[in-house]
Amino acid sequence: MELNESFDVRPEKLKALRERIARLKIDLAQVEESFTRGGGKGGQKINKTSNCVALRYAPLGLSVRCQRERRRSLNRFLALRELVDKIEMRISPETSERLQELERLRKRKARRERRAFAKYAGA
Repeated sequence: MELNESFDVRPEKLKALRERIARLKIDLAQVEESFTRGGGKGGQKINKTSNCVALRYAPLGLSVRCQRERRRSLNRFLALRELVDKIEMRISPETSERLQELERLRKRKARRERRAFAKYAGA
């Protein structure tokens, strides 16, 4: 996979993704990329175009599919960003922003559960 294609994203986002890839020492040559027809809603456009992107990172056995947008180039960027998130969660969990976000959500959920239990347990 190459990052020299012009993705339809702001240059800051692309720069941040490149920095994360360099920091995690991800070899993009090991990322297998394939394009398939998407599924779900969309009708004729979905049935005729291959804009669903599937990325596979063999060293860790991770794979990602993305069909969020209509444009293939944007789906490539989103899939690569999601793959880098998964790799970071596996390699370096202490620096993973995604894991920190999930931890915040878990704590918030637990706090709500405790409050609801305290409020309705006595009733």
